[in-house]
Amino acid sequence: MEPGLVLFGLFLLLLLLGVPIAVALGSVACLVIWFYDQGVLAISPIFYANIAKFPLLAIPFFIMAGLILERCGISRRLVNLAGLLVGPMPGGLALVAVLVCVFFGGVSGSGPADAAAMGAVLIPAMTAKGYDRAFSAGLVASAGSTAIIVPPSIALIIYGVITEVSVPALFAGGILPGLVAGLSLIVPAVIISKRRGYGGHQWGTPAEIWRAFKQAIWGLLAPVVILGGLYGGVFTPTEAAMVAVVYGLVVGMVIHGTLSWRDLYALMLDAAVASAVVMLIVAFAGLFAWTADALSSIDRLAGFMLGLSDNGLVMILVVNLFLLLAGMLIDAISIFYLFLPILMPLMSHFGWDPLWFGVVMCFNLAIGQFTPPVAVNLYITTSLAGARLERVSLAVLPFFLAMAAGLCLVIFWPELATAPAEWFGLYQP
Repeated sequence: MEPGLVLFGLFLLLLLLGVPIAVALGSVACLVIWFYDQGVLAISPIFYANIAKFPLLAIPFFIMAGLILERCGISRRLVNLAGLLVGPMPGGLALVAVLVCVFFGGVSGSGPADAAAMGAVLIPAMTAKGYDRAFSAGLVASAGSTAIIVPPSIALIIYGVITEVSVPALFAGGILPGLVAGLSLIVPAVIISKRRGYGGHQWGTPAEIWRAFKQAIWGLLAPVVILGGLYGGVFTPTEAAMVAVVYGLVVGMVIHGTLSWRDLYALMLDAAVASAVVMLIVAFAGLFAWTADALSSIDRLAGFMLGLSDNGLVMILVVNLFLLLAGMLIDAISIFYLFLPILMPLMSHFGWDPLWFGVVMCFNLAIGQFTPPVAVNLYITTSLAGARLERVSLAVLPFFLAMAAGLCLVIFWPELATAPAEWFGLYQP
């Protein structure tokens, strides 16, 4: 039997059987390497090489920074300030949910982390104001997904490592598309809220707003410090992640006094577990991709894709439809390692800008984080809301359509991704 069919067939079978994706990737790759005599002794060096890359060090540090700032109460302070600013306007809390999720995504870099941190604060507040639980869970799950588009996105770091595109340039490229994603979610959120009579809190007085601003100032400054230093050439993405951790520790332990040394141990443990999950997927997905390449499956699949059409517009739409379907079943990191080797020849053939394509992929895969059946953000917010998954899955449909429209805008207007990187002098297409 064709080795490539065996490789991908076994992988899909294990996924259908409910095997964790890292285990499925690693076990199938090792089995096929052994059975087809591709060099068992190469497994260990390849496994190590996939994670022994300096830019990947940014991932555990950004995860740690997000956990620290969330534990400091930054999310609660940001929600309080935004709520006072939007007041009782129709859909006020829905608008707050989107804005704060997009903003906090500029610290955490992780969709699930964003959804969990914001959902714990926003969903109870929205429920108390009469918002439907399913609507609240669907909105926060959707808005949380923007964290893998806006910098410092962990997904963009992975893409940059694989394709060797500048990570700072990718971070800059995600700024405007991230705002597009947020705006696209605001439209259905406000329309539905207005139709159902959902509101917000009372208007804040100048004194209340000023007090809330002072309480939230360190959270507001976090993305400025992290990204400002990065775009200013003061430090690399990995160094920016370390600065983010130090910044969070200073805010939590010195300024707010909400963190203790005992809390720090628990945070380090949570960050280690979350980072280990990510890095295990990175290592095994890289091994799987190496196996597919050794069996020449990558070249054959790329050739098949190139034979579908000579029209670049048709192909980019086909690729995005394929990624949408893949994102419903597989996590973003695995998709990068599994399919980028196949898609990179298409990028070269059709002359697609690699920075733009990376942002498009992240935008596309963000949708997968709240689209069943494999929708990690949706599971998190559904649990927080105490709602039925079936109802939340229906409630998320307007947000799926809105994000799909935003994705089309980024596809047909590449300057949304490339222009900011050029403004900062980080990228020359």
